[in-house]
Amino acid sequence: MVTMKEIARLANVSSATVSRVLNNSGYVSDEVRKRILKIIEETGYIPSEHAKALRTKQSNVIGVILPKLSTETASRIVSGIGEELAKHGYQILLTNTNLDPKKEIEYLKLLKSKQVDGIILLATNRGEELLNEIKKLRIPFVATGQEMEGIPSVINKNFQAAKDITNLLIEKGHTKIGFIGVDEADYEVGYKRKAGYLAALENSQLPVVDEWIQKGDFSIDSGYKMTKKIFETSLEKPTAIVAVTDRLAIGAMEYLKEQYIEIPKEVALTGMGASDLSKYIVPKLTTVDLLSEYTGAEAAKTLLQILQEGITSEKNKSTID
Repeated sequence: MVTMKEIARLANVSSATVSRVLNNSGYVSDEVRKRILKIIEETGYIPSEHAKALRTKQSNVIGVILPKLSTETASRIVSGIGEELAKHGYQILLTNTNLDPKKEIEYLKLLKSKQVDGIILLATNRGEELLNEIKKLRIPFVATGQEMEGIPSVINKNFQAAKDITNLLIEKGHTKIGFIGVDEADYEVGYKRKAGYLAALENSQLPVVDEWIQKGDFSIDSGYKMTKKIFETSLEKPTAIVAVTDRLAIGAMEYLKEQYIEIPKEVALTGMGASDLSKYIVPKLTTVDLLSEYTGAEAAKTLLQILQEGITSEKNKSTID
């Protein structure tokens, strides 16, 4: 393996001169620069990024922690992050917690040890242990998915989105509306979207029926099971269901089809996320576009601003309209 010392020997210069050429810093004559670059090309020398990071204290790598790599929302957010960071010469290093909160903390520590320039976390919880670890990082950090006190956060208007889509069902004449959500420990998706649904019912003076409100996880199978539970445990059935994600709505749709319940004539369904699949299933799913790529880009812009301007973690949150 060719080393910087070997390049310096072949070019008959010091290692410091080779370093100046590689980092484009300090004075090196054109003749010497050309000689070094020619030798680098001939030998195929690749500078160690880790060593470069130690010298410049900058790796040009941003760590991204995902809750579940396989979801369309996560991949769209990452696409937005990646495109924005690439404009400024940054690469991303992805980690996947697979919805395990303990791994969020584990990967925070891992990414810091990898000397990334900053971290973007697609958060699913706001636990005290996680917040404490973030505040101990002492490197630029942005959260998306959850609003975190004292930490730069980029979030969607989840309460309003759920309220609006519930109101849409009410405007279409529905008065018996069920709900499929997730654990309220996920404050933005589990708590705020449910709160938006309940606010719409309250404003229209519609009944809240406990049997029509079910909580599962983020899987399609969970949407199926929760809808089955609603229809098997309730004497009176809802005529519409609000699901907090498209995947849950698609699971609900599968159950209704199996029971020969016509959609949307007998039961209307809505999701959230505007997934690609929502356009192609039959019937097409009514859903809310949460602008996931834009959310990712905004998270990246917020982190870049912190990197460039040294903004502290007390920066106000950014909300996606």
